[in-house]
Amino acid sequence: MKNIKRTYRHFFHLVDQSPWPLYCSISAFLLTLGFVVWVYYGVILFLLAGLFSLLYGMFLWCRDVVRESTFQGYHTKAVRRSLKIGMILFIVSEVCFFASFFWAFFHSSLAPAIQLGSLWPPRGLKSVVFYAFDVPLLNTGLLLASGASITWAHYALAARDRINAILGFVITIVLAILFTFLQLREYSEARFNFGSGVYGSVFFIATGFHGIHVLIGTIFIIVCFFRFLNHHFTKRHHEGFVFASWYWHFVDVVWIFLFFTIYLWGNW
Repeated sequence: MKNIKRTYRHFFHLVDQSPWPLYCSISAFLLTLGFVVWVYYGVILFLLAGLFSLLYGMFLWCRDVVRESTFQGYHTKAVRRSLKIGMILFIVSEVCFFASFFWAFFHSSLAPAIQLGSLWPPRGLKSVVFYAFDVPLLNTGLLLASGASITWAHYALAARDRINAILGFVITIVLAILFTFLQLREYSEARFNFGSGVYGSVFFIATGFHGIHVLIGTIFIIVCFFRFLNHHFTKRHHEGFVFASWYWHFVDVVWIFLFFTIYLWGNW
């Protein structure tokens, strides 16, 4: 059989068939189901299975994307422009996602129902809410510093300053991991939980989903860091890192709103 060489007469990338979207969807469903089983029955096996399955699918999917962009040269200028538009629309959808949480918070806090004692925080929770100028303020400083360090890495990459770019990456990753550790420690010391009425639900759903986004952003930056160490990025072609920095700045801005609304203004 003769080898048939595919030739393209356009600048766009028609992706090959891939099993990873379906695989990751099934893994995400298993993760969600495992979370419900863990909350109601205390069995964590399904949760861990879904988590590791999803991480494995993400790894293989990223491997294929890196191969297409770096080694096969499919990410042309037109493709990169389309990817930028897609990332912008994704961040807009994330803004709408968190806006729903803020809407729920303001709906309950601006006009507390009589069932809440006409108070916010509700009666019985006023003495157990988190002090804004403790761990939350420290986490705010960590995220703002990480936003500066990721920008530092970006400018260093554009200037072909490898040493400063590595320092920017490392500082950002360390600050992100420290933020997650402090957030988990804060949760472990909480004297209320997800079932503590509307306040507990709004607090943990908003800060918890933000914590998940921080974790995803950290993985995103770590992947870019290893790609940078392997010389996958150039001065003019480093869209993967640009998307990671955009996502990280979005996470920073969401946390600032969370700090000033839920932690500071909401607990006053």
